[in-house]
Amino acid sequence: MSKFLSADSNPFSHHPDFSQLGYQVIQELGRNREGGRITYLAYALKLNQKVVIKAFYFASAANDLSVKAYEREIEILQQLNHSRIPRYVTSFETSAGFYMVQEYKNAPSLGIKRSFHPEEIKQIALSILEILVYLQKQVPPIIHRDIKPENILVDEHLNAYLVDFGLARLKGAKMSLSSFVVGTPGFMPPEEQFGHALTEASDLYSLGATLICLLTNTRSVEIGKLIDDKQRLNFQKLVPQLNPRFRSWLVKMVELKRKHRYVNASAAMAALKPIQVIGAATGLDNFVAAIQERKRFNLLILATLGLLAVVSAILIISQPGNAGKRLLETKECQDLELSKNCLKETGY
Repeated sequence: MSKFLSADSNPFSHHPDFSQLGYQVIQELGRNREGGRITYLAYALKLNQKVVIKAFYFASAANDLSVKAYEREIEILQQLNHSRIPRYVTSFETSAGFYMVQEYKNAPSLGIKRSFHPEEIKQIALSILEILVYLQKQVPPIIHRDIKPENILVDEHLNAYLVDFGLARLKGAKMSLSSFVVGTPGFMPPEEQFGHALTEASDLYSLGATLICLLTNTRSVEIGKLIDDKQRLNFQKLVPQLNPRFRSWLVKMVELKRKHRYVNASAAMAALKPIQVIGAATGLDNFVAAIQERKRFNLLILATLGLLAVVSAILIISQPGNAGKRLLETKECQDLELSKNCLKETGY
């Protein structure tokens, strides 16, 4: 495959002509100049229907990783068969670059300024979670890695569609160091930023961040305004009308530590379904919120006690004459109910 642009080619200046290949470009849908990608809406003459053509323009041989990403996206899409993931149709190559053809869904992305009622946002959340459940049931599970408003389409019936699998990975697949931090800042889970293994909980963080943007009417590029000094998404004061139980669900979705999030999309969806989004908390909501708050408090207390125990042990051991060490050894013997010989050896 050729990885070079033609000398006189400038794909960003006008729509390409694919008429000889059976496609007539209607309009541009979006572009990523830095990544060398443009998405077009086109009409497939043989299929007699609209399609999406995703163009990849690689300007130099240094873009081998981009070529691999293009090939990997095709490979993953060929495995998928879900009504709300645009179906892969075909791909082709010209002297200017590579092109992938996908099914067209008549739905605008959430990247466009739109306002939704919180109950509608819950419906969108459930719709995306259904797709994630499907992806996570694949063998091995598929992790999207780039869930954000721009990659979610929502139609007039609030059906959500997930697009752009260019960063998707199979769970457990090895990644080069250069491919670790490739997601979108603000939507990327902390484990991705630090190069740790990704799990089914990783996409939940990105979805949670997306939902928080919708609830607070925050544009993707401004999500940094919601992140506090502790790197947490701090949104609660912006949406005081939310049911505390729904706020708790969102907070769990965007926990910095993945082990504190829902384990997978199925668990997150089951937890969300019975939750009322707006209104005062019911007795059950207050009970659940109290339990969750108690759990957080208990974890904090345990962590504090553990730290104090370590500090105390260090101070005891550091006592003159090594008496502290003998005291610890004595206690250890007593705890283990050892014989008197053990006590004699310690001097107590």
